[in-house]
Amino acid sequence: MHPHGPTRRLTTAQALVAFLARQYTERDGRRQRLISATWGIFGHGNVAGIGQALVEAGGVGSGGGNGGGGNGAAHRMPYLQGRNEQAMVHAAVGYARQSGRLSAHAVTTSIGPGATNLVTGAALATINRLPVLLLPGDTFATRPADPVLQQLEVPYAGDVSVNDCLRPVSRYFDRITRPEALIPAALQAMRVLADPAETGAVTLALPQDVQAEAYDWPQEFFAERDWHVRRPAPDAHELETAVRAVRSARRPLIVVGGGVRHSAAEETLAAFTAATRIPVASTQAGKGALRHDHPADVGGIGHTGTATADELARTADLVIGVGTRFSDFTTASGTLFADPAVRFLHLNITGFDAHKLAALPLVADARAGLEALTAALAGRGYRVDPAYETEYTGAKEAWDARVETSFATPDPTARPTQAQVLGLLDALVTEDDIIVNAAGSLPGDLHKLWRTRSRDQYHVEYGYSCMGYEIPAAIGVLLADGVRTPRRPVWALVGDGTYLMNPTEVVTAVQENLPLKLLILQNHGYASIGGLSESVGAEGFGTAYRRRDADGGFTGPPLPVDLAANAASLGLRVLRATTVDDLREALSEARDAEAPTCVYVETETPDTVSGPPPAQAWWDVPVAETASRPAAVKAREEYDRQVAARRRHL
Repeated sequence: MHPHGPTRRLTTAQALVAFLARQYTERDGRRQRLISATWGIFGHGNVAGIGQALVEAGGVGSGGGNGGGGNGAAHRMPYLQGRNEQAMVHAAVGYARQSGRLSAHAVTTSIGPGATNLVTGAALATINRLPVLLLPGDTFATRPADPVLQQLEVPYAGDVSVNDCLRPVSRYFDRITRPEALIPAALQAMRVLADPAETGAVTLALPQDVQAEAYDWPQEFFAERDWHVRRPAPDAHELETAVRAVRSARRPLIVVGGGVRHSAAEETLAAFTAATRIPVASTQAGKGALRHDHPADVGGIGHTGTATADELARTADLVIGVGTRFSDFTTASGTLFADPAVRFLHLNITGFDAHKLAALPLVADARAGLEALTAALAGRGYRVDPAYETEYTGAKEAWDARVETSFATPDPTARPTQAQVLGLLDALVTEDDIIVNAAGSLPGDLHKLWRTRSRDQYHVEYGYSCMGYEIPAAIGVLLADGVRTPRRPVWALVGDGTYLMNPTEVVTAVQENLPLKLLILQNHGYASIGGLSESVGAEGFGTAYRRRDADGGFTGPPLPVDLAANAASLGLRVLRATTVDDLREALSEARDAEAPTCVYVETETPDTVSGPPPAQAWWDVPVAETASRPAAVKAREEYDRQVAARRRHL
């Protein structure tokens, strides 16, 4: 008899899959699978291990035997077929975000390129504090073949493989060199995935021989296990300090980040603002914490923010961060919060983030912290001066008028600008629609202009600003939405640059018959970086998609690339639009479609009057200190002027 009771003989891979199928999270009385499915692309590093285990766990077809731990219907491990390893991680991240970080996906790959392709997705997951379990295959632990195909040979270290690239971008990393080592490693992996303060990418590197090796596993390893997702309350001393700071503030400003969404603290935030009338600005991750028409919502903040929020930030004497990391764009490179006496109060579940900008820390779950702060202020009669409230509500109305100007389409037969495309979509959607976007010029326009109608409508990845995130992430969102009928409309908004980076998971949407609404905006180049290049004196170099000219540059005619035809070749139904009226009709048709559908439109460069408002705050991108070209010299003069206002908040 095994010292831990009955055992079950399984391979390491079979045991891992069986274990994962029995892990649950619980928060606020709601229970769900922690790992609800596994994405995979197979090769010699995982096909005979994890691949075979997924077959036994019911991952294919409608069945599945009792191997891998006697899987019944409740303990099957669904399998999702990807086309690109990075994209599989993006899909898993989209799923996790839409699931409130309470449920996640695993991703398995072979060794070599399959494993290294995970790195970008892992970085995105960890930076955005979103859970994903990575299961890359690894070289032989026993080294019978050395080197094996795709093995990295490191002369000074025999235990290094390409999977070690995942260490700095993982919140937890372990290499399972013996079957029995899986038990503590798997438990640690689940702990980190379910921990709201630590979560991110978790990597278990799996040598291919160990995956297939059998072991007598304790039966209790396969018992259902619940991981409670805690809501830590604030420390009494920190809470009292926070209350004093709020009560002494004349011009406070709240900055909300993704932590509000992860904590499902939107209603609590609304109650706090109702009691205090403090205005609320949002990061990219926090946008939607309040509806766009909520009186206290003043829009996005930072380099891509609204004039309303940024002007309030410049004069704020107390900045209350709630669930935000306060990254460079949010703080406008240290120039935005200009009041000489400005102080910061950071409510965050991690002490690391709560102490940024020399803030007064309030380390707690966003909902629990806001509830405590609201209750502590309730009996002390705090509310902002009515004149301050009148000031920001008036500024909000003025900004809304600027949005209307940007969205206006006076000529229905003209080619639309990018802002007009957003305006047409804005006029069509309801609170059910979800907008997915990431890098490029679209996030800036969306942050400034989009009118968010529900807590989860605005899904813009800007922690890592990763091109190629949108399509797979939208698939993840659709999977998280489940099988409800009708499904919520999910839109992946991409430019031509992003589409060319990573269109592969369009095939997955077709395979799974997921009603993805893909909107491709063709502007013949990297529009965002093109604009940045012009502003820093690099003259737009290398940012246009054009033929080479006689001098070797890229100023010839646009490339004859037909992205609509490409999307159609991958199985999408494609609707081409050339005018405002065409686009309005195509968007409506796509929204009603039950199959994956693409809307393709070439956009017009906006003029300075009707285009989106320019950046309302500075972003520090260093400019050449010495240069011979006039554009760079002029850009450096502007850089020196701006950088003089930069400060460290100490």
